[in-house]
Amino acid sequence: MEPTARRQAPSLGQVVARLIGEARQLVADYAELTVLDARRAAIRLAWILGCVLVAAVLIVTSWMGLVAAAIVFAWGHGASWPIALAIAAVLNIVAAAVLAWFTLKLAKELPFTALLRQMRGRDPEPPQ
Repeated sequence: MEPTARRQAPSLGQVVARLIGEARQLVADYAELTVLDARRAAIRLAWILGCVLVAAVLIVTSWMGLVAAAIVFAWGHGASWPIALAIAAVLNIVAAAVLAWFTLKLAKELPFTALLRQMRGRDPEPPQ
């Protein structure tokens, strides 16, 4: 009969090596989460900048429409062109306000929320 193999306790070197390996994996996991959060933040920034650009174009268009409406109104007294241009300008301002609301909604969620949540030991939020 063969003697039963007894399980030996790991040596100090093995414990330290395993601890270093686990620490290295933990750092790698946090680094990956940081990269993913940075990518997500960059995409949100691109959306925010795009919305701001479109809103700026709409505001400039509205301003030009209001100026054109004032000029046409001054020339025509009672012509329908100023009303039509003023309505277009107001609609552009409303569209810019909707884009501003959407931009603020995007900007409320801070970048690196997943990384901070993980480091604080909180559970992930359910997808929306």
